[in-house]
Amino acid sequence: MVKKTSRIWSSGGIMGDFLSGGEATLYLFNSGAQQLFEVKAFHEECRSWFIGQTVQQDGRLLFVTPMDPLFLILYYLIKADKEQQGKFQPLDQVVLDSEYPSCPLLLKCADVKRYIQQVTEEKEIGGQKFHKYSQEKTLKWLKKKVNQTVKALKSNNILVGERVLSSTFINSKQITDAQEDYIRYAHGLISEYIPEDLSKELLKYLGLPELRSPAPEPPLKKRKLSDVPVEPEEDYTKFNSDILKTKKANTKMSAAQKALAKVDKSGMKSISAFFSSKPKTSK
Repeated sequence: MVKKTSRIWSSGGIMGDFLSGGEATLYLFNSGAQQLFEVKAFHEECRSWFIGQTVQQDGRLLFVTPMDPLFLILYYLIKADKEQQGKFQPLDQVVLDSEYPSCPLLLKCADVKRYIQQVTEEKEIGGQKFHKYSQEKTLKWLKKKVNQTVKALKSNNILVGERVLSSTFINSKQITDAQEDYIRYAHGLISEYIPEDLSKELLKYLGLPELRSPAPEPPLKKRKLSDVPVEPEEDYTKFNSDILKTKKANTKMSAAQKALAKVDKSGMKSISAFFSSKPKTSK
């Protein structure tokens, strides 16, 4: 399981650190820790802000959206279920982390105690409630999240299939993505907040086959070698001879060559005669 380090901060909010499955992400508690927010940073190089007479070097733009704390509590529930072999425990003993002491703030969020039953089995002994992780309930809860995401995607006319690549050239009204495309895309979004093993189980629970990379194309068949020499079906040399004749016919003589051709060469020795050996005279 990959650890997800989160820095919790805001002006007037509550600061803290805790873990969840996934990549590094920013989270924020409002004042009183009643609501959890996910913070995403849009960062560009060479960006800063002028605040009064000072320059703030960190020019990131932060986008804050509400976040269901159950996604973060799931990490501790699954961890406790493996370590304690499925024993019931109080939540305040499950959502604990010495490395991230702020994680118990998750239990203060509104409706956590009300909706915790959607991902756990619950027992009450002596007025105290005990919980343990339930994968069956969690998969049902995650399926609802997937369906809600699909509904939001469709209501906002967001294209999700592979055909979205051609939306630049084709009117978006002419493209209708299959229901499976929406479910698979929503599953991918939800999987960013849950462990990888749980993501695979959710994929099976949704009835979606796991995508596999396409099989490599077979290598080209090699030509079978034969002892019999291969002869060309046509005589291509005649084309070469025709080309040479054409080139000779089209070759034009220069003015100097024409003048030299008109000179009377009778009685003149060729230049090669001056370099040949002289005949020996008989004594």
